[in-house]
Amino acid sequence: MDHFNWNALDRAWPYLLDGMYTTAMLTAVGMVLGVLLGTGLAIARQFGPGWLAWLARLYTDIFRSIPLILTIFWVYFLVPYVLRAVTGNPNLDVGPVYAALTAFVLAEAAYFGEIIRGGLSSVPKGQMQAATALGMGQFTALRLILLPQAFRNMMPSLVSQSVGLLMDTSLVYVISLNDFLGAATKVAQRDGTIVEVYLFVAAVYLLVCSLGAGLVALLQRRHAARG
Repeated sequence: MDHFNWNALDRAWPYLLDGMYTTAMLTAVGMVLGVLLGTGLAIARQFGPGWLAWLARLYTDIFRSIPLILTIFWVYFLVPYVLRAVTGNPNLDVGPVYAALTAFVLAEAAYFGEIIRGGLSSVPKGQMQAATALGMGQFTALRLILLPQAFRNMMPSLVSQSVGLLMDTSLVYVISLNDFLGAATKVAQRDGTIVEVYLFVAAVYLLVCSLGAGLVALLQRRHAARG
């Protein structure tokens, strides 16, 4: 340990913090928008007409079957090509940030949607029947009765999936986006401190993911106590 150049981390902090911000932003936006889109997919599969439920299932199956890194490639390289062909603007581009965000939202929505669908299935069917008997519309019953109970039941799974999303953000290196791992890699190559920097990165990921795992365990115990 005495041979390690830990002082290199002090010089690299501004760059590493910028990468941490990018990773946090990708995780937060991917989680929020993924949950919103996933909620729509879950509702479509549970309560939508047959054709809409089929489309939601097809979407879910496609994005759960494709590696996330391939989705990132598609959005980054293929979407600009399609937009240029449609608009006739040869300079139209997506950019690595929007490409990564779009890929994460599209892919994570499929996983969050399945989690939310499971949460909706865990709510007794009598809840919806009772709500409609009281004169509530289906949308009102979903918003006020079914979804709050479903989210409470599936919160541990949502947090666990969000932790997985945090780790998946490291894949954006393939489109040269400067996330936490990407920034650390550039610092390590610049200063010749590969071991020191990667040990620090591993420690940060371990800490954050351990906190997430602890939160999942806490939520599971609380849910078991209520049950």
